[in-house]
Amino acid sequence: MSGIYIHIPFCKQACHYCDFHFSTTLKKKEELIKALARELELRKDEFKHSFVETIYFGGGTPSVLNIEELQFLIESVYKHYQVSDFPEITLEANPDDLSTEILAKGDSIFKAYKGIGVNRLSIGVQSFFEADLKLMNRAHNGQEAKDCLSEAVKYFDNISVDLIYGIPGLSNERWKANIDLAMSYNVPHISSYALTVEPKTALESFIKKGIVDDLDDDQAQAQFQILVDTLEANDFVHYELSNFGREGFFSRNNSAYWQGKPYLGIGPSAHSFNGHQRSWNVRNNSKYTKAIEANELPLEAEVLSVTDKYNEYVMTGLRTIWGVSLDKVTSDFGSQYRKYLIKQATPFINQHLLYIKDEKLYVTKKGKFLSDGIASDLFKLNL
Repeated sequence: MSGIYIHIPFCKQACHYCDFHFSTTLKKKEELIKALARELELRKDEFKHSFVETIYFGGGTPSVLNIEELQFLIESVYKHYQVSDFPEITLEANPDDLSTEILAKGDSIFKAYKGIGVNRLSIGVQSFFEADLKLMNRAHNGQEAKDCLSEAVKYFDNISVDLIYGIPGLSNERWKANIDLAMSYNVPHISSYALTVEPKTALESFIKKGIVDDLDDDQAQAQFQILVDTLEANDFVHYELSNFGREGFFSRNNSAYWQGKPYLGIGPSAHSFNGHQRSWNVRNNSKYTKAIEANELPLEAEVLSVTDKYNEYVMTGLRTIWGVSLDKVTSDFGSQYRKYLIKQATPFINQHLLYIKDEKLYVTKKGKFLSDGIASDLFKLNL
């Protein structure tokens, strides 16, 4: 087993662009946390012959939980699963939860995190500039982001910073300043995503009403290239489309997803994969909690066909530095899939968007920003 993902479905406020599952009320937090621990127990036999190598708290905003609540969940994993000697334990956190104002009330929150086993922080900065943060309705301000990172690096070597590009009104100069500011704290990992307009979000509504300018694909592509050029020039490896890490600091949790390893998703809306079947929990806190309290798993599942597995392998492989192995395609899916893949890839190879080296298919530097769209043209339909 690769890892366990635990979804913490709570946030202080809703970011305008987010369509992840969360609640802005914490009234049922205690019941939900107990349900997470109970789901861990109910599903312990699914991976009883495997070691847990990573534990990842995502959300939502996991940093809204206190130390005791996080410790309870970590101990629940150790109680019911075989955990490797040196697991990667990641906590997603927002700067406002780690601000100096909170730190001033007592001992360092970072020291407390380390004390319960957390050894990697993923900090959702998104931008250091007030205009961007207000447009996205982030809960923190730029100074809190800086204060948080200044303190975090005193305690943690393994820190990832999230940044968003393609924001309406974000100039290339301000975007470059965001990247430079993040690097100035000597963090070893940066995850960066293009702003997208998801259905039924506040951002979609604002764009339709003309309150916010529509997104500009050319702007996003230009800023993606600035990101790649800047980070690669500073010893970051662009190991996945949206992720950059220095050697030894790639996300073990996410790398396992992209390499097709099994994982267990705990909590409302969380997804799981066991190598053959994908499942997902109900996207509703109350329904999730009631089901777990009745010792029922509130999930749906689908068995993946050979074609489904091929399509997922192509999608994830093209996003990473590991590429798509033609030999693996042959051995796992059959020679007809290899022939199909090469046929579909040939036009992109001729356009210098893909290339083959050592029996592996990769995207070129020119093709990176377009990799998801390219991958979809390499998919095979279920017949």
